[in-house]
Amino acid sequence: MSKIKVLHIIKSLGRGGAEMLLPETLKEHHQDQFEFHYIYFLPWKNQMVEAIEFAGGKVSCFSAKNNIKLLLHYSNIIKYCKKNQIQIIHAHLPWAGFVSRMVHFKTGIPVIYTEHNLQERYHRITKWINKWSFNFQTLAIGVSEDVTQSILKNINPTISCKTILNGVNVQHFQRNNSEQTSAVRKQYDIPEDAVLVGTVAVFRFQKRLDKWLEIISEAIGKNPNIFGIIVGAGILEPEIFAKHQELNLEGKVFFTGLQTNVKPYYEAMDVFMMSSSFEGLPIALLEAMSMGCAIVSTNAGGIKEVIQNKENGIMVDVDDWEKMSSSLLTLAENPSQLAYFQSEARKRVATNFSIKAMVTQLESLYIAYRL
Repeated sequence: MSKIKVLHIIKSLGRGGAEMLLPETLKEHHQDQFEFHYIYFLPWKNQMVEAIEFAGGKVSCFSAKNNIKLLLHYSNIIKYCKKNQIQIIHAHLPWAGFVSRMVHFKTGIPVIYTEHNLQERYHRITKWINKWSFNFQTLAIGVSEDVTQSILKNINPTISCKTILNGVNVQHFQRNNSEQTSAVRKQYDIPEDAVLVGTVAVFRFQKRLDKWLEIISEAIGKNPNIFGIIVGAGILEPEIFAKHQELNLEGKVFFTGLQTNVKPYYEAMDVFMMSSSFEGLPIALLEAMSMGCAIVSTNAGGIKEVIQNKENGIMVDVDDWEKMSSSLLTLAENPSQLAYFQSEARKRVATNFSIKAMVTQLESLYIAYRL
């Protein structure tokens, strides 16, 4: 029996949440039944390429300096599909979605589109094009019920739209290497008995890393045994670094830069904190929970579908982010409570957000909708 050939199309293969899912899902797919291809457009955002290829995917970059040039690649994508006998396209995020819909219109190849964000948060032009073109595809997926409801409210599509919750590889993301914990702490001269609060994020406005720094600064001011670590990079680095300097956090909060392998940093963290103003369903949150980090977060977007407040994490309303400082202090000063939330976070993800369940649902769609 010949394999079903699936083409993923995404704007970049950097370290965003949507991009990080691709190698992880590929590891779980039944590659004896499916063959996976990947096209991306921003050659300088290629951090996931090696991981995808190592897992068995076939990756191509159709270089595009801007969104218009990205769309102009639709004819090249059509040629690629014909050459490789692609039977279904799986697009991620708006601009990859737009070009995939053009290919669908020209060829009839079924397109499944995964939406990772709320429609309300897109630029008005992106939002308008998304709404105008949305029905020129086969099926839409929201990564959380919050995202799906945003599609239904803002677009009111005539095509089917369903929710498939993001998942995480709970076998891979688990604590098992105390040497990695020590290595990270030694690298930044963080005491072994310190409470380390961390996050993994692209430096974008929605992550509100300026607020993150204010929250931890207040906590450190009351408990000097709290330290912080931020894993990631992005366009707002100058502003975030300036905020770090303004708050005199040198030697207390550390920046690791962009990291392809984030597991050692999760291993070193006691608490994972998110101060986001909006989210879809963040992969970093699921990874941190799977690694047994206690969670302190705003209730942005799909986060509230993962965290049950005061059961397996601590949440505050988006506008009440300043309350997270007291939560950090409580966890830092109560080791038994910290251990409880760490254990419950792991249990929550292992039970409800396994990547195997996500892959099973995706494969059933590929079989149902392929050419």
